[in-house]
Amino acid sequence: MKFAVVMRKQKVDNPWIDFRWAATEVLPDYGQFSSSHPPEKIMGQFLGRDEQGESWLFTGYELDLYPDDAEGYYLNVSATFPCWFVMWRMEEDFDQYIDDQSKTLISSESSFPIPHRVDVSYNEAAHLIDSGETVDNIPMNDEHASWLQGFVNQHFRPEPKKRHKPASFKGANRSSED
Repeated sequence: MKFAVVMRKQKVDNPWIDFRWAATEVLPDYGQFSSSHPPEKIMGQFLGRDEQGESWLFTGYELDLYPDDAEGYYLNVSATFPCWFVMWRMEEDFDQYIDDQSKTLISSESSFPIPHRVDVSYNEAAHLIDSGETVDNIPMNDEHASWLQGFVNQHFRPEPKKRHKPASFKGANRSSED
């Protein structure tokens, strides 16, 4: 399935910073965000600005589910609030990711947030965070959570729990001379 990500530059009431970037929405991309770039290429376009900040739409994200990562999907859908995981970076060389009409709006920026990955695996998100990447989680709607639950039901088989014997039942490690 193809998806798009909305990034939001939001003003914050903070004496040290004026704004912060965050991924705020993941949308299915059925072709309604059509543009002239290849569908597999990540491309951002300006959506709009208001008194609280501005929004950008990025397209070109393919999400494939893999049976060997079913445990990560299970951990996500079994959480209180299943979510999308969006990994993004502040890029200095961002021209290749912005459509031509929107480039003039950010010509003075030295870096810009580019989402690089959309995922639904709790395990994969944890790996990305552990490696120092920025990962935002976005609540998943009921339709997408149900779709993910269907995949989990088909592919996830929990490992049977093994009973661990207490150390006192394992016997003593004695040398043959005793």
